Amino acid sequence: MQVSVETKSVLERQMTITIPADRIDNDVVKQVQQTARTVRIDGFRPGKVPLKVIQKRYGAGIRQDVIGEVIQQSFYQAVTDEKLAPAGGPSIEMKTDEAGKDVEFIATFEVYPAIELADFSSAEITKEIAKIKAADVNQMVETLRKQQTEWAEVTRTAKDADKVVLDFEGFLGDKAFEGGKGENVDLILGSKSMIPGFEDAVIGQKIGAEFEIAVTFPEDYQSDELKGKDVVFKATVTAISEPTLPELNETFFLKFGMDSADLKSFKADVQKNMNREMDQAVKGKLKDQVFAKLVELNAIEVPTVLVNGEIDTLRKQAVKQYSGQGADLDFNMLPKEMFADQAKRRVSVGLLVQEIIKVNEIKADDDRVRSTIEEMAQTYQDPQEVIDYYYSENDMINQVKSLVIEDQVIDHLLSSAKVNETTVSYEDAIKPAAQPQVEETTDEK
Repeated sequence: MQVSVETKSVLERQMTITIPADRIDNDVVKQVQQTARTVRIDGFRPGKVPLKVIQKRYGAGIRQDVIGEVIQQSFYQAVTDEKLAPAGGPSIEMKTDEAGKDVEFIATFEVYPAIELADFSSAEITKEIAKIKAADVNQMVETLRKQQTEWAEVTRTAKDADKVVLDFEGFLGDKAFEGGKGENVDLILGSKSMIPGFEDAVIGQKIGAEFEIAVTFPEDYQSDELKGKDVVFKATVTAISEPTLPELNETFFLKFGMDSADLKSFKADVQKNMNREMDQAVKGKLKDQVFAKLVELNAIEVPTVLVNGEIDTLRKQAVKQYSGQGADLDFNMLPKEMFADQAKRRVSVGLLVQEIIKVNEIKADDDRVRSTIEEMAQTYQDPQEVIDYYYSENDMINQVKSLVIEDQVIDHLLSSAKVNETTVSYEDAIKPAAQPQVEETTDEK
C-alpha cells in the first residue's frame, strides 16, 4: 500500500492511497468462494454452484463490497501509520477502479488541531458572592402563594391585581393593524405584560363596557410599523376576577412537596432550595466566564465537521423544546446559521478542556463524585435510594464523573487567574449573565 499526504489547510488533509491489485483480487476470490458455499441458485445443488456462475452473477457486487471494506481498512491503517488524528470520517474520491489494476483513491478529511495552551494567569474573573436574607425568603414565600392564587368572579369595576378577560382590537389611524386583535384574553392588571398605559386604562372599567385605550408603542418595539406610533385599542371587559391567596398551612406546604409542620420549617426548606438554586446560578455564570476567557486566550482552528455536528445537536435540542410547546418541527427547518456561533464556541471549549485534562492528567476525584451525587439526591424523597441507583449504573456514574472533571478544570484555571469577588443580592445572583452562555463538553475525542 502506497500513501501520500498533502496539507490543504490548517486542518484539512488529502491522503492518496494506492492498493495493490492482487490484494483486491485475492479478497474477491475469497468472497466468491464463500458465496458459492452458501448461495442457492435454481438448477444447482447447495454448495455446488460453479465459481464462474457466481462470478458472472455476483462478481460486480462482490468487488464493490470488497473495495469498500479495503478502503476503510486502508484509510485507518494509513492515518495510524502517519500519526494523524481525524476529526471525522473522510470523503472518498475514487481515482482508479478497474479489474486487474491497482485501486487508487483520495481521502479528504480534517484533523484535530494541535493545541498549545496559553498562560491563564492574565485572565481576570469576577466571582459573585451572595447571601440569602430573611426578606428574600419572605418574598419567595409570597411568590409561591401567588402561584397558587385562586380567582373568584366579581361584578364590581376592575382594580389593580384583578384578572380580567378582554376582547380588543388595535387601530393605527383608522386601520386595524396586524397582531392587534385579541379575544377572551386573560390579563392580570399590574402585571405589566402589555405596553405601558394599556393596563392602567382597564382599571375602573366594568363588565360589558366598551371603551378605548390610547397608548404609544415603545421606540424599541419589534414591529417597524408600530414602534413609536400612537394607536387606539377598542376594548370590552367580559369578566373580572379577584385574587385570593392561600393560607400558609400544611395543605399549602404539601403542594410543594414539603411536609413542613409550620411556617418556620417551611421557610427553612424554602431557603435550602433557594441556596441550591443560587449556588448553581453563581457556579454557572462563573463557569461561563472562565470558558469564555479560555476561548479568548486560545484562538484555535476548529474542524468544520465537528461544528456541523454540534449545529445539528443544537437544532435537535431546539426542536425538542419547541415540540414540548406543541410545535411539530423538523430540525432541518431551522437554519444552520442560527446556531453556528454557539456551536463553534462549544467545540472550541470542548477541545480546550480535553487538552487541559490531558496535559494536567486530571481524573475525577472520588470524594467529589460522592458529594455531587449526595447533593443531587437531596432533592428526592429517598436520597439513599438515589445514591444507590447512581452507583449501580455505569452510565449514570460516568455522567457525574464528567461533571466533576469539568469542575476540577474550572478550579485548575481559577487557581492561576486573578479572581475578583463582588457581593451581590440574591436576585442578582440568580439572574443569568448578560453575555451568551458558553457551553462545553468533556467527552473524549
